[in-house]
Amino acid sequence: MDYVTIKGQAEASFIEKKSEFIGYIKHVDTGDEAIQFINEIKAMHRKAKHNVYAYIVRDENTSRYSDDGEPQGTAGVPVLDVLKKEGLTDVCVVVTRYFGGILLGGGGLVRAYSHACKLAVDEAVKMIMCECYEVEAECDYSLYGKISHVLPEFEVKVLDTLYENNVRVKMLVKAHLFSALCEKLTDLCNGNIKLEHSEITNDDFA
Repeated sequence: MDYVTIKGQAEASFIEKKSEFIGYIKHVDTGDEAIQFINEIKAMHRKAKHNVYAYIVRDENTSRYSDDGEPQGTAGVPVLDVLKKEGLTDVCVVVTRYFGGILLGGGGLVRAYSHACKLAVDEAVKMIMCECYEVEAECDYSLYGKISHVLPEFEVKVLDTLYENNVRVKMLVKAHLFSALCEKLTDLCNGNIKLEHSEITNDDFA
């Protein structure tokens, strides 16, 4: 099943009524990795008033959040809601707040924490992860035009094209389209094509 996550890590910040909000987002694969990231951010900002967090982990079907001392429902839940609205998984967000002395009220806090999370999300590089095969197709130059013409029909992501004795095309193919593509290419080339593939894996189709 396809899902959306991010690559690496990103951050963004803004000031609201003298309080600084810093949003951090990172790709994580497990709850333990999320906790480790949260602790790293807390260690960086020991003097901050709050380090609010939320994370969603796909494999463990887990989501967690913390208001970290802010009024209940004004911080962690809004951050988690942004992640859900963006359709993200395998991510952890920490929003650090340096209190500026002016109270924001419940609604103000919700808006501020949501905004900090959204800014961090917008800074991140998103990845659309799909179950797929890495396929290498090798054929004669005379057949290459036919092959390249049909690849878009199967949503193929071409990784590399090598021009040697024959043409070799390395590509990612979504698992549910793999069999149909192989059948199409074999038929198109009258069997004069060599196809090799990897084990099924998750990879980025963004």
